Amino acid sequence: MLYHIYEAQRALIEPFAEIADATAKLFSNPLMPFGQLPASQRVAASYALFHRLGKDYEKPEFGIRQVPVDGVQVAIDERIEIDKPFCELRRFKRFSDDPATLLKLKEQPPVLIVAPLSGHHATLLRDTVRTMLQDHKVYITDWKNARLVPLSEGEFHLDDYINYVQEFIRHLQSKYGNCHVISVCQPTVPVLAAISLMASRGETTPLTMTMMGGPIDARRSPTQVNNLATQRSFAWFENNVIYRVPHNFPGAGRRVYPGFLQHSGFVAMNPDRHATSHWDFFRDLVRGDESSAETHRKFYDEYNAVLDMDADYYLETIKTVFQDFSLMQGTWDVRSPAGKIERVRPQDITGTALLTIEGELDDISGSGQTKAAHDLCTGIERKPGRHYEVPGAGHYGIFSGRRWRQQVYPRVRGFIADHPLPPGAASVPSASVTKLDARAARGSAKSARETQKAA
Repeated sequence: MLYHIYEAQRALIEPFAEIADATAKLFSNPLMPFGQLPASQRVAASYALFHRLGKDYEKPEFGIRQVPVDGVQVAIDERIEIDKPFCELRRFKRFSDDPATLLKLKEQPPVLIVAPLSGHHATLLRDTVRTMLQDHKVYITDWKNARLVPLSEGEFHLDDYINYVQEFIRHLQSKYGNCHVISVCQPTVPVLAAISLMASRGETTPLTMTMMGGPIDARRSPTQVNNLATQRSFAWFENNVIYRVPHNFPGAGRRVYPGFLQHSGFVAMNPDRHATSHWDFFRDLVRGDESSAETHRKFYDEYNAVLDMDADYYLETIKTVFQDFSLMQGTWDVRSPAGKIERVRPQDITGTALLTIEGELDDISGSGQTKAAHDLCTGIERKPGRHYEVPGAGHYGIFSGRRWRQQVYPRVRGFIADHPLPPGAASVPSASVTKLDARAARGSAKSARETQKAA
């Protein structure tokens, strides 16, 4: 019922927010009579702030049109490589008419960036993608808003997330021989599970996995996010944050953790900081500092755009990662697309190098939580420099902004470069990959037939 009330409120406020936007433009235009009135800038700023607080924030675009590669501007064509019910594997294809640049692009390594499914859209990693494109072939998991996925597509579980990641890894391996994987925040746990399961089956695993700011062991340096998950019972989450999607969306009736509740939680973690930011935005508009005001708009266009998460996936993540600590306890079992139950064993990974990155001031994934991956992956040789704590960086600073570009990315780029594909490895996809893809497809088809029979 809360979701329906929220939608009714949003529908009521939206036209007033649009009127406020038009009024703000009217009073801020010096060519209009209203723009000549005393205190017109203050009036315009007030209406502009109301518009920002009341508007509905849709999913932003990545908007990456070109990137520099060795001083040459390379065009970017964004395309969907694989379209799954709850996720799109998005590729950023690079083009150039400069022969030397084109040859360089072909030789660069492929990277799968696994974006978080924890409230914000994958576009939150826009800076990550843009920077990586200078030296890599880049793919990213673009998770869909659950309220837009019809009930006919079935449920989405944490196991499905893991199976998606494995399918995407195999896809890149079939094209290039192998790939590198980067997981940011929430996906560090399911990505480690996915690669562990591949290793246990004897599949070829990625050349490297880079894990950034994730809750591998949420018991270490617990944050406000961790404490909430441990202080509340599983039943509390199911009864208090799970609602059904209203009838005006394609996913009507689906049980979800709504995006507006997640956004409320984000803001509640640092209310003073957000209040100050909006006040600064108002003052910037009054002073005519359009550059600072635009920076504010860009940040909150991304920050305020949230998505709904399927209830099964969300609740299973809470229980597995933040309550039972199943990965660290060695008790995590995952169901494959074929229906087989498999135990997650990170110690089976031997052919994949591991780099972990944390922010010194991260208030979402505390110190040591990501580094714990090294303790689990005992089959990987531990080398100096394979863990990096970014000085002065918060959670977002490790994958976006100046610290990401100047401090973190050079280490990630060097780490990937130190683990190239063997010569000729990209010529033919391995038999194990082809066989497992076929097996997974048969399992998916079988599951679909069973679902139809049950219906």
